[in-house]
Amino acid sequence: MSGLRERWRVKAMRAIQERALDLFDERGFASVTIEEIAAAAEVSPSSVYRYFGTKEGIVVADEFDRWSPETLKDSLDPGDPIGSLLRAVRTYESAPEGTSVSDDGGEGRQAGKSPWRRVRYFFAEPSVRMAVCASLDRASQRIAPLIATTGELTETQARVITNALVFGYFAALEQWHLDGGNRPIADYVEEGMRPLRSIWPSPAHEDPA
Repeated sequence: MSGLRERWRVKAMRAIQERALDLFDERGFASVTIEEIAAAAEVSPSSVYRYFGTKEGIVVADEFDRWSPETLKDSLDPGDPIGSLLRAVRTYESAPEGTSVSDDGGEGRQAGKSPWRRVRYFFAEPSVRMAVCASLDRASQRIAPLIATTGELTETQARVITNALVFGYFAALEQWHLDGGNRPIADYVEEGMRPLRSIWPSPAHEDPA
């Protein structure tokens, strides 16, 4: 029953996010209210607040925020976090248009659907950028202890390197956005993360880009 409830919750959150992005695209982020988003998604404003907290939270939220510690451990290889990140990005980009991460294991490529649809708001709206940075900071705090489990880094080193990984991804995403979003995001992530490969050498078994 809990699994069914969780699937329903994820579906409701995705619907709210898509309707919100429709409104943002049509009228601009600042001009849209939570109440208007709720009406478009056919839910109550309290549901929007409960799921996302703020209007910025609607843009920032993704499946990774809802990962349990167990899911995070299963998805992140502490010996090759760059490879784990690249695999996740490629999964998002390789799915057919209009599908979602939860439905088909990926998200439509930068063709008007989230998550890539959300990206321009990360950089166009200062309040959204702040929310993204706060989300990345939370992610870093969850990931750093896993990176430290390899025993090859001190806790301080794991924390510093994890921030380089997480915020480096954000920097790669911004460059992709500035360049017009015409090349795969994975290309930017792979290029940007190359200097960190001296810490985490690419495993021989990793699939080529």
